Amino acid sequence: MRINRTFPLSLAIALAALPQVALAQERGEQGGEESSEGVRTSRTEVVPYIEAAQVVTAQLSPGDDVLTYTQLAAGVDTTIVGRNSAASASVRYEHTIGYGDASDVDTLSGIARASLAVAGRGLTLEAGGLASRTRVEGNGFSTIGGFGGNAASTSQIYSVYAGPSVQSRTGPVEISGSYRLGYTRVESPDAVVLTPGADPVDIFDDSVTHNAAVRFGVAPGTVAPVGLGVGAGWNRQDISNLDQRIDDKYVRADVTVPVSPNVALVGGVGYEDVQISSRDAVRDANNLPVIGPDGRYITDDSQPRTIAYETDGIIWDVGVMWRPSRRTSLEAHVGRRYGSTTYYGSLAYAPNSNSSFNVSVYDNITGFGGQVTTALNGLGTDFAAFRNPITGDLGGCVVGVEGDNCALGRLGSLRGSVFRNRGVVASYSMVSGRSSFGIGAGYDRRSFIGGEDTVLEGIDGLVDESVFVAANFNRQLDRDSSLFAGASASWFNAGDATLGDGMGYSASLAYNRDLLRNLTATAAVGLDGISRDDLPDFSTASALLGLRYSFD
Repeated sequence: MRINRTFPLSLAIALAALPQVALAQERGEQGGEESSEGVRTSRTEVVPYIEAAQVVTAQLSPGDDVLTYTQLAAGVDTTIVGRNSAASASVRYEHTIGYGDASDVDTLSGIARASLAVAGRGLTLEAGGLASRTRVEGNGFSTIGGFGGNAASTSQIYSVYAGPSVQSRTGPVEISGSYRLGYTRVESPDAVVLTPGADPVDIFDDSVTHNAAVRFGVAPGTVAPVGLGVGAGWNRQDISNLDQRIDDKYVRADVTVPVSPNVALVGGVGYEDVQISSRDAVRDANNLPVIGPDGRYITDDSQPRTIAYETDGIIWDVGVMWRPSRRTSLEAHVGRRYGSTTYYGSLAYAPNSNSSFNVSVYDNITGFGGQVTTALNGLGTDFAAFRNPITGDLGGCVVGVEGDNCALGRLGSLRGSVFRNRGVVASYSMVSGRSSFGIGAGYDRRSFIGGEDTVLEGIDGLVDESVFVAANFNRQLDRDSSLFAGASASWFNAGDATLGDGMGYSASLAYNRDLLRNLTATAAVGLDGISRDDLPDFSTASALLGLRYSFD
């Protein structure tokens, strides 16, 4: 599936529109954010702004170039909380005017989540979107953001999803269902720095994702002492790279056994059918795969599809659920799926309305697009997105009191191949008085799947691993000034030893001062870099002076 060049503009409109739909519904409601007494109070914050800044970037290694450029930007930050709706978004368009060797660059970045409940009908509409700039290495390793006015090796990532969820009841039977339609696209990098003698990996292009699930169940103590349920699910992903396809269908029955008012044992058994297929690349006269002008393999549509992976049979899992209060929940499961042992679970702890701690352990088969939309779907609807004060890029984590707050931290490798994805991500967010703080960390493991007698055969079973950590801190110093600090780091271990490993890092510090009503001055410094095996390290130091005018 190909999307025309108007897609980034369409995505920008969609990102900005998500909270407005929630606002339209919230205006007709009473209630909103939950107070300490358990009563929800509405909250609406919509802050459009324009910015102008002058930036100087000094290359520390491998050279010593100094670049200067002007940033012109417009954006909006929005948070809306109602009784039956909630949405948060941070959307920004930036035009960089370079001087000398610096490039002129246009960048769209944003992240948004919205949830709109149709009162009294059990229907909720969910949507989310992401636009982000990332630096791409020859081994597929990606680091968030660019490096000053140098646009080389950078790419744009766009992702959006939407769909309904239903919660209903017929007598004692509870009915739940959901459907998500997602689209993700990665633009071709302008240039990729390669390890000597190595070929670049096939960078992900775009994909369409379908996820559907339905379940019928009865709670413990209704028709039986235990809870019983039966459900089914479908995961379909169509990836443009070599026409790869994931088709995963399952049915299962489950039981919930209460042990105490707060603890229950759970288990399930079912049947699953998974098939992964693709086509080969076009071959030249020497039987070598042909690479197109975008740096990706050209798919040979004249050849039949090749099965890369298939399995069907019994799946099962057992686990425990602990929910001592509405602010604490824990689930831990172990079982067998995809022909091997599987582990997954989650922990959500919110001691009060201003802080939260979340952990998620996951195991699935997906492509890069499916992984991004899943991370977006896990993001809460009430968050504050902090940006690098110099580049304007989003950080790896947002500050929110619910959900998985580190959607960007899980980007990892941009390989276009399907993979078994296992990992863990944890985040902590806190808002206290004049201060807000967020930190997240995660580990991601991807075992790639490729079919025999195709160009992907060489990566079958290859494992890429990445670790990330990101933190930000914001403090209102007094009535007119504030201080922001942010830092992130990621480590990447390529499964192919010829591609080399890497580490990316970024740190920034900004001082903001209100000059007049709605007019704020910013002074910031930052350090960005990447260290690579078999290649020179690359690092830059930057400084910014700018003005922002906010409309209210």
